[in-house]
Amino acid sequence: MLFNCLAVGCGGFIGSVLRYLAGSVVPHDAFPWHTLAINVLGSFVLALVSGLVLRGAPLDERLSLLLRVGLCGGFTTMSTFSLEAVQLASSTSALAAVGYVVLTGALCIGASALGYVL
Repeated sequence: MLFNCLAVGCGGFIGSVLRYLAGSVVPHDAFPWHTLAINVLGSFVLALVSGLVLRGAPLDERLSLLLRVGLCGGFTTMSTFSLEAVQLASSTSALAAVGYVVLTGALCIGASALGYVL
């Protein structure tokens, strides 16, 4: 159990740092494109790795935990997405907020489906 927790923690560290760096590269403007891109990419990677594991790919359990729970969990961000949706609704427009929520949901599910199939 301790080594599983260490694997998740290491993956979370890497994922969080990558999220920070990715958020620094994508420009920030009125619409939160950076969070959208991060969550779509994370959804794709999580589904890709999960699909490989479910199909019997020879992936060590700890490496799987590091990648799926740690890395993808630390990289993607539901809390930032939720806050940005609320901020869009209160500062920009309700329509922009609804568009953000629908676009994020559709693209993340689509990316997950593509990752799982691959």
